[in-house]
Amino acid sequence: MPLDLANYEPKARRAVQVFWASREKARQRQISTGKADQGERAGVTAGKNMDGFVALMEELVYRNGLSDAVVLHEGRVLTLPGYFRPTKLWDFLVFRNDRLIAALEFKSQVGPSFGNNFNNRTEEAIGSAVDLWTAYREGSFGEQPRPFLGWLMLLEDAPKSRTPVKNQSHHFPVFDDFRDTTYAGRYHILCKKLIQEQLYSSACLLTSPRDAVDSGKYSEMGEMTSLGTFVTEFAGHIAAEAARKQ
Repeated sequence: MPLDLANYEPKARRAVQVFWASREKARQRQISTGKADQGERAGVTAGKNMDGFVALMEELVYRNGLSDAVVLHEGRVLTLPGYFRPTKLWDFLVFRNDRLIAALEFKSQVGPSFGNNFNNRTEEAIGSAVDLWTAYREGSFGEQPRPFLGWLMLLEDAPKSRTPVKNQSHHFPVFDDFRDTTYAGRYHILCKKLIQEQLYSSACLLTSPRDAVDSGKYSEMGEMTSLGTFVTEFAGHIAAEAARKQ
């Protein structure tokens, strides 16, 4: 059977609209209560910004034959054991017969501060993957096939995220692919390397301007890190699990 991609493109645009609307609602709520918005944290701490993408991934699970899956995306039940730390809270988990089928992270970043946040997101993405795969190697999840590990980033398309950034490395040269790159470019490179180093099964980068609250507009930077590739890889993993004998 062909994969069912759940008509993902219009649903992704709707997810982008939900993202920007949720952030604005949280910002207005902070203003009305007289609380200063430190670095635009209102939208970050709202916790519901990426719900449209969560709904899309859940639909992909059931459309591709895994009707007996347990899909989790709220609360403390999202914790998995780690190797370098006791537990890690993920954004989206899929189980079948107590086996871990998939673990996903949904991240976002808006301006005005892109530099420090990029480094934090990078360290978090790499660390979480290394922690999970080491725990998997050491048998934390029992004897089972490798789960799907996915990382999706929605980045604000803004002048500061599209302006080339200088690198400051006083002792050794940086890799050539990072020379004169934008923050959007750096995220694109990060996603590619997360895949190439097999830290994640798939990693996706979407960029979107703030005025996309009306249109749901988003852009991609390459096929390897596109949403189409992400949902296809995820749906393929789900379909393969659905075909597995229980």
